[in-house]
Amino acid sequence: MAEFAVARDWGRYHTPKNLAAALSVEAGELVEIFQWLTPEESARVMADPASGARVEDEVADVLAYLLQFCEVLGIDALAALSAKIDRNEKRFPAPGNGHSME
Repeated sequence: MAEFAVARDWGRYHTPKNLAAALSVEAGELVEIFQWLTPEESARVMADPASGARVEDEVADVLAYLLQFCEVLGIDALAALSAKIDRNEKRFPAPGNGHSME
């Protein structure tokens, strides 16, 4: 993705602020697909080839902007996710593991 942007001289536009905004816009476009669907309809959205393709396109856009955002800021996305999961394990222990809720 970085090479794609460099080849088109888009790097100057890929600031953290712009990428965060683009990420938000693309996430909004994903939400728009589901906006008026019932829970049952939303669970079947991938069964329709046209709506499934739209969902996949928006997921790809969200992921692309998130990865570009991480690259610009030097964030290891998988390490950040792992650290967040570890923090959440401590904050929200599973029932029956001997930890009390704080």
